[in-house]
Amino acid sequence: MSTANNVRVRFAPSPTGALHIGGVRTALFNWLFARHYHGKFILRIEDTDQTRSTGESIKIIVDGMKWLGLDWDEGPFRQTARMDIYRAYIDRLIKGGKAYYCYCTPDELEIRRKEALKAGKPPKYDRKCRALSAPVPGRIPAVRFLSTDEGQTIVRDLIRGAVTFENQQLDDLIIQRSDGFPTYNFAVVVDDVTMKISHVIRGDDHLNNTPRQIQLYQALGYDPPEFAHLPMILGADKTKLSKRHGATAVTEYIDLGYLPEALVNYLARLGWSHGDQEIFSSQELIENFSLDTVGKAPSVFNPEKLLWLNHYYIQQADHGRLAALVLDLLRKDGVVKTEPDIEWFKKLIAMLTERSHTLVEMKTGALPFIIDEITIDEKAKAKHLTADVAPLLRELADRLKPIEPFSHEEVEKVFTSLVNEKGIKLGKLAQPVRVALTGGTVSPGIFEVIAVMGKDKVIRRIVAAANLI
Repeated sequence: MSTANNVRVRFAPSPTGALHIGGVRTALFNWLFARHYHGKFILRIEDTDQTRSTGESIKIIVDGMKWLGLDWDEGPFRQTARMDIYRAYIDRLIKGGKAYYCYCTPDELEIRRKEALKAGKPPKYDRKCRALSAPVPGRIPAVRFLSTDEGQTIVRDLIRGAVTFENQQLDDLIIQRSDGFPTYNFAVVVDDVTMKISHVIRGDDHLNNTPRQIQLYQALGYDPPEFAHLPMILGADKTKLSKRHGATAVTEYIDLGYLPEALVNYLARLGWSHGDQEIFSSQELIENFSLDTVGKAPSVFNPEKLLWLNHYYIQQADHGRLAALVLDLLRKDGVVKTEPDIEWFKKLIAMLTERSHTLVEMKTGALPFIIDEITIDEKAKAKHLTADVAPLLRELADRLKPIEPFSHEEVEKVFTSLVNEKGIKLGKLAQPVRVALTGGTVSPGIFEVIAVMGKDKVIRRIVAAANLI
């Protein structure tokens, strides 16, 4: 693999919808390759499909890349802004006898395709229009590339090795539609030529396009770049990853409360390895990344592994950063009436990190501390807020009132004293208090909860629970 000089790679998504996990991994591997070899990473938007491309999708792609931290050195370029370049290369091929006008209608092509199949022949274009000596009146032509139909085209893939295609199986593909827009296979070649792309790293769903593109490079007089086709990502059932397997778009993972570093770390390990190491900083990924250790087999997406990584990164994250992210989620839900003291909120976040796997879980855990009134779960109420508990709750509230400072240690002393006097286990008091304070039976340690929630709110909720009984 030649990587000594001028590494230039690109991520070239079509803006026809969400930025999906498969595309993100492709972008990530290109970005890591460029950063490892001190090359350039180019963002190119392939928006010539006028029926499906949207400005909203372009924004989703750009915002998603920024969120992931995959910064680009050039771009984002848009193919629709490069039409004059494509037309110049089309003219060059026509003048060189390597492309020709095709006036056949879709209906005519379909009839001839069915006839070829019926006769047991491959449904290739029969080059009818190549023999034309004059334009067909009343029709606007497409342009076809005159492909080589003898010999073989060999794709020397950096991941798969040599892949051979018989040229007789290739068609005279359309390189410019009758509406004047270039087709994918042609535009991508012109873009890669003019942007001096050295390595094309993309999904293996493009492998069958590669021999056609190699012929186009050669017809234009250029050496093809080096190719590396990444194996696909599968769901747990070993079928292509799709919505039925769960979240597949970057925006979904943002909404679910994942951190970008967790998603980047997980996707980097999805098909690439560096020994047995599982957790990588961004710098470690850059230093160690190589196409040599990208596997040939498809990778299976494991949501539980990603969740584990997200939990790890939440535990490692700066509490100020987490606080800002969780506050944003609370604001979006409209539950923040007055802005909390940020230092107090960071203490709350620090307490929630141990049990939280996502920012959404953290937001849910923070709610009882933020809102004025809570709703108590009916099952928790029936099990723990029983008649014999009411006197305990009232006595606890009375004993908590004079405490100063209202700290974890002092609160624990009150609980210990009370349960010892009553001859009961701690859980007999702690669990009803947890229900009274949070509305449910799961939370961080009860003394931590009480200390962070604050004296006034704690006493008010304990008394309200006793009255509810």
